[in-house]
Amino acid sequence: MQPFHFHTRITQVELLGKYAKNVKELLEGIKEVPSVSIYHHTHRYLEQHRYFSPEHPNDFSYWISTSLGLKKLGERIASIDLFQFHDIEKLREKFIQILKNYLKITPVIRNCIPGEEFRFLSSKIFILPTHFVANNLRDFVNCLEKVTIHSLYFHMFEARLRLKKPDNDFSCWLRDAGFTGLADRISRLDPYTYTLEGLRKRIINLVKDYITRDNL
Repeated sequence: MQPFHFHTRITQVELLGKYAKNVKELLEGIKEVPSVSIYHHTHRYLEQHRYFSPEHPNDFSYWISTSLGLKKLGERIASIDLFQFHDIEKLREKFIQILKNYLKITPVIRNCIPGEEFRFLSSKIFILPTHFVANNLRDFVNCLEKVTIHSLYFHMFEARLRLKKPDNDFSCWLRDAGFTGLADRISRLDPYTYTLEGLRKRIINLVKDYITRDNL
């Protein structure tokens, strides 16, 4: 089997100079900003919350709920199942649809107080190699126990969504090596329902169980 080279990522956040003080302006911003901005505002929480899951899974729902006080709309945005989206543009369209529907039935536009405007951000992402390399399943477990959460995040989230790969990197590697059943088990995991440490443990346990069962 081909070796698996673990990579990691570092992020440089950038201001886009675009702001929103109400839902209408938020909608216009979501329409116009680059896709990497949509990715940033929907996924940065995952890396920042290593051991627990935040109440609001994305920046849009948090701002709508807290700065505008629109709890139901915030909950609607928060309830979007990110795992169902394999394309950032499709996710953008979902946000646009929900906000448009809200504005159709809402005659009064509520502004946030000055200073609490939504700031659209973007990020430059740099992918770096690590010294962790797996040549077999036991190596893979050993490496996965030691790599940073940023490496785990890159291979499980970013590779599939931002880089538009057909699956997460781990499953792609395992499938190419002939471990189709194990690859499918990891593919079926909804990583958005785990903390990063919880996801790490779950994948490790799946691989260990596979090794034990098949006497590898």
